[in-house]
Amino acid sequence: MKTNYQKVLCVAVLLGSAVTVSAQEKKEDLNREMTLEREYDPTVQDANKVNTLPEVKEPEVTKRAIDYSPFTMPTDPEKQITVLPSGNIMTQLDANKRRGYLHLGAGMHLNIDGDFGYHILSTEKDKLNVFFSHRSTNGNVDYLQQEAEVKAKLNDNLGGLNYAHAFEKAILKLGAQYNYSAFNYYGYPTPYLSSSYPMSEYLERADRETNQVNQAIKANMGIEAKENADVFYLIDLDYVNFSHKYAAQPELDGITEHTLDAKFDLNARFNGEQRVGVSGQIEYFAYSIPEMTGSVFNNHAEIIVSPYYKVKGDNWNVKLGANIMFVTGEDDSFTASPNVEADIEVADRTSLYLTAKGRLYSNSAYETSLVNRYANPAEEIAPTREWLNGQLGIKSGVAKSFWFDVFAGYRIASDEALFYPAEVYTTTEGLSFCGLLDALTEIDTKRFFAGANLKYSYQNYLDIAVKGVYNHWTAEHTPDEPGIPNLGDIHAYGKPEVELNANFTLKPIDKLAISLNYYLATGRYAYTPLDSNVKLDNINELNLTGSYTFNDTFGVFVKATNLLNQEYDLYYGYPAQGISVMGGVNINF
Repeated sequence: MKTNYQKVLCVAVLLGSAVTVSAQEKKEDLNREMTLEREYDPTVQDANKVNTLPEVKEPEVTKRAIDYSPFTMPTDPEKQITVLPSGNIMTQLDANKRRGYLHLGAGMHLNIDGDFGYHILSTEKDKLNVFFSHRSTNGNVDYLQQEAEVKAKLNDNLGGLNYAHAFEKAILKLGAQYNYSAFNYYGYPTPYLSSSYPMSEYLERADRETNQVNQAIKANMGIEAKENADVFYLIDLDYVNFSHKYAAQPELDGITEHTLDAKFDLNARFNGEQRVGVSGQIEYFAYSIPEMTGSVFNNHAEIIVSPYYKVKGDNWNVKLGANIMFVTGEDDSFTASPNVEADIEVADRTSLYLTAKGRLYSNSAYETSLVNRYANPAEEIAPTREWLNGQLGIKSGVAKSFWFDVFAGYRIASDEALFYPAEVYTTTEGLSFCGLLDALTEIDTKRFFAGANLKYSYQNYLDIAVKGVYNHWTAEHTPDEPGIPNLGDIHAYGKPEVELNANFTLKPIDKLAISLNYYLATGRYAYTPLDSNVKLDNINELNLTGSYTFNDTFGVFVKATNLLNQEYDLYYGYPAQGISVMGGVNINF
């Protein structure tokens, strides 16, 4: 992979600030972090599809919340069959009155959802909960490339516990979880360019039945000072043991990845509301590689150091800093980016804001499995280096029951991980896993984006939320080694040009809620060895949910996804499910 040393981008400074947080809100921080999301919202994603592409996450160290929605994603997921967290559909209840929740749902294509959580302790000083979530599917989907169908299988399970203890001046947090995910590579096979086999033989011989199994064991320990402390500190230690059962074919064992992750933040107050500090993250990745796997993974470290200065005024806030990032090993590199935040209250309940940041995406085996479960398990992907991710916008809630956020921004990154279908090769038993997705390497991307996020509520009867984003992506292949041909005209594969997500919820009577969700993604491209640039069908999906709560203990729901029965690929060769109906119950206890 290439090593590239670039100059630090200029840091833009905007005087501004956030609306001041009250002392009462700060006193309730721990309680907000520990809030139990007791009910599952059938309007969110299930095992059958994903409805949104999450935004890029910020690189700064943040407080670790006790997460009762356990399916979290540290990187940016592409479209795929996946699992996402539970939400809220029934009446919010005080954790001290109701300690647990249970969600069960089942439907077409053997789609099954399940969520369970329980507060064992819920006092001012101690919070302890256990949780378990399940998502599975086992139904046929139709290829778009030709008239043929294939079974898409998925069985995701995650369980664990979290504990927090509030001392007088600090909070101690402990957690552990186990994640088991079994699935098949059901993608449309891509033959070698020189292959003489007809596609019908590839479909017959390719391994689309054997289940890959990904397992992750995670443990966490952290301590942090209360937010108002004159000297604030945070230390957060994580260990992740992640493994693939198989490599690129079921005859070969997969790798095991060990990750040690340390996050820290230290800052001190001076001259009133000014703070100076340094935060950062150190990750070390070590690999156990069985013999004859064909895999090459290198032990390495990734380091981020972020010195910063913060100042707070009556109606403004500014943070000035920089992210200095290092990668050791064969993909050694240096990256620097700004770490700037500013916003100012320019009118009543209206703020102008600016962010200019950057980060490293490790593209580790574990994080890649969360972004794209179908990525080649025998391929190491170099870290993505984000030089700049800047955004300027204005937020306002000045109008009654109406809130909006209008924004625009620009992003620059090197070694973007863009996935494409790998060519299938022959083994002694037939063909290897079908539909493995390799990562194009040495791709630099730039993205201009602009959009708006609008929300409207009318008493307790109507909620409307609409978010639209336009993205202008450019991508360039920049091979670092001589003799490697340039790929020429390429796209930011898999990234949509336009995204629209609209949610409409109507509550005609007290206990009944009817929700419509519409998602649109256009302008997606895929790269294939045979045809280079292929334009994917737009995602044009409408979902409907009806829910009824009999009382504060029991409720039922019915949900129909992909009502228009639209056909589209999540990745090239990975079709999404068609129309699906699910029903189930939500219980608080």
